[in-house]
Amino acid sequence: MSAIAVIDSPAGELVTRDREIILERVRRAGVVGAGGAGFPTAVKLQAQVETFLVNAAECEPLLKVDQQLMPRQAARLVRGLCYGMAATGAREGVIALKAKYQPAIDALTPLLPPQIRLHILPDIYPAGDEVITIWLATGKRVPPAALPGSVGVVVNNVQTLLNVARAVEQEWPVTRRTLTVNGAVARPVTVTVPLGVTLAEVLALAGGATLPNPGFINGGPMMGHLVTDLNTPVTKTTGGLLVLPEDHILIKRRMRDVRTQLAIARTVCEQCRLCTELCPRHLIGHELSPHLLVRAVNYQQVATPQTLLAALTCSECNVCESVACPVDISPMQINRMLKQQLRAEGARYEGPLREADPMARHRLVPVKRLIQKLDLTDWYHEAPFDDTPYQPQQVTLALRQHIGAPAEPCVSVGDSVSHGQLIAAPPQDALGAPVHASISGTVSTISSTTITLARG
Repeated sequence: MSAIAVIDSPAGELVTRDREIILERVRRAGVVGAGGAGFPTAVKLQAQVETFLVNAAECEPLLKVDQQLMPRQAARLVRGLCYGMAATGAREGVIALKAKYQPAIDALTPLLPPQIRLHILPDIYPAGDEVITIWLATGKRVPPAALPGSVGVVVNNVQTLLNVARAVEQEWPVTRRTLTVNGAVARPVTVTVPLGVTLAEVLALAGGATLPNPGFINGGPMMGHLVTDLNTPVTKTTGGLLVLPEDHILIKRRMRDVRTQLAIARTVCEQCRLCTELCPRHLIGHELSPHLLVRAVNYQQVATPQTLLAALTCSECNVCESVACPVDISPMQINRMLKQQLRAEGARYEGPLREADPMARHRLVPVKRLIQKLDLTDWYHEAPFDDTPYQPQQVTLALRQHIGAPAEPCVSVGDSVSHGQLIAAPPQDALGAPVHASISGTVSTISSTTITLARG
């Protein structure tokens, strides 16, 4: 390992370009992908690629995090990207963001070194799907079931790279999360809170719900999940909290069980192909055909094994359900069911990358149209950033906030801990990430899935 070297950058000084130092500090800090399923970032940075892409599209309506973090922390974002490029050997850095994020564009542009460029995206969905973002920003198409590294690209989102910069420069672990609270709330807002606070506390920071019987979604309106318990703790991957009427279509769809979904599909699917014609993965040349998967569930004797295996390539972007289907079927839910079955069987998909649809770029969904289609016009608010620190009296930290094995506690009940202290570590030789105390206090309880800290 070479000594730490200081180099000049338009965005400020970088403390090191040593790959091993970067990887070790990111690993120790517990950095995981903040915009997806939480893949440990130190593992992703081990790849050797040509292009490091920052996915700054944030195309889910109502979420307002990355677009506000970028102008506020532009220099740190560029440095985080530089660390990612140094670790992966990337010769080019690309920050892909929408034209409407003009404050971010203005803040980033004067800070960019020659090897980093901005790519301006249209205001479409799902520009934030990493496969679609790669295609739009570089022209490269990731084959079905393949990783971005197969085309020489690594992707991270804005909040992940801000955490990378803090980890490398200050050796700060990930102990907080920035998220948006939007919809039917008194004060739509974007806040930064310690990990482990409850969604009920986050809702209170927005002044509470303005409806008597609200429904809640953790994440965006397209890919977020129904919240049935507001005592659920915020984790490293919590994207936002959306509050909608209990009878809103986005809440009602998420409340349907699999049996109901299948019954609707068997009853009303007319094989119109609209779900396939608008499927973003299908448009760029993947075999995935949602209408065939719906038919396969209804009439299994006509399904080929390859057709079923294609479900494994679904990104669950939800265009098929929320935009395409005219009779309220959810091909995405059917795909999700098939994926669970196939993964339990250890199945893998292997298939060619076909020619992209010549109309692909024109069939991605304008966000303004998406807001209208989802009946979100009345609930769409700007949710400005609030810097006021939130100091909870207690936090409950999940031991698994990432893909891989849950972390194992390395503290005991009654121990005093300080903010940032390691309290759980991944099992040796297992994919995982450590967990750190997000407040100073005392370990009050430890369960099989969580550690609770009470402020002293």
